[in-house]
Amino acid sequence: MKTVRPKKNLGQHFLTDLNIAKAIADTVDACPDIPVLEIGPGMGVLTQFLMEKDRLLKAVEIDSESVEWLNSHYPALRENIIGDDFLRMDLSSLFDGRQFVLTGNYPYDISSQIFFKMLDNKELIPCCTGMIQREVAQRIASAPGNKSYGILSVLIQAWYDVEYLFTVNENVFNPPPKVKSAVIRMTRNSTEKLGCDEALFKRIVKTVFGQRRKMLRVSLRQIMGDKAVAQEFWQHECMTRRPEQLSVAEFVELTNLVDAELKSAV
Repeated sequence: MKTVRPKKNLGQHFLTDLNIAKAIADTVDACPDIPVLEIGPGMGVLTQFLMEKDRLLKAVEIDSESVEWLNSHYPALRENIIGDDFLRMDLSSLFDGRQFVLTGNYPYDISSQIFFKMLDNKELIPCCTGMIQREVAQRIASAPGNKSYGILSVLIQAWYDVEYLFTVNENVFNPPPKVKSAVIRMTRNSTEKLGCDEALFKRIVKTVFGQRRKMLRVSLRQIMGDKAVAQEFWQHECMTRRPEQLSVAEFVELTNLVDAELKSAV
């Protein structure tokens, strides 16, 4: 079988530099002794180094041509190559309920969706590593006060410690993407509960960053709706701030403030 043709509709950019592939594979060592799930192995440039880790490895690939290639070239992994869409998979049954490391050279156009699914399954995924578009990596790792700080920053940093590991240039891919890439690692922090209504927390973060240039007293009106909100609520000191100025802890405080007002307002 000839090499797999990169498919634009699947966002495939195959890594060709073996040194970088090995460096990405080595990022999973920060969370040892548990299985690894690789997303989008393509022709296995990263897979071959993950197989050397002497731990249970499964790979999920949506492209049937790539699945055929992997089965042909990595027969030892054949039973653990899953031809499926990661975003539609039930992760709780993947390793019989065991925790696992998530890794891969993630398709740029669905990387955010992958990480939202990671958050939905955070008790199963204590560590997530891999390569994504540099801009997205910078966003995830960004601290409050930066222009790149946003929804992904807050929601991921609430549950994970984020490390921006290294940048990858365009010329080590086939075909070369139009942007630079970056490798990151996210490791579950000690937070078990946020200390607020977590569904409301997520809703507030998404709502206020949807109008990130506006003060909170403006963007929060979408959530408060037509309720008779006390004037004191709108006079709270945080209401004149913009969302990128709030830390995760301050978003938790804001959520509790909103929650209390929603319950007391008519």
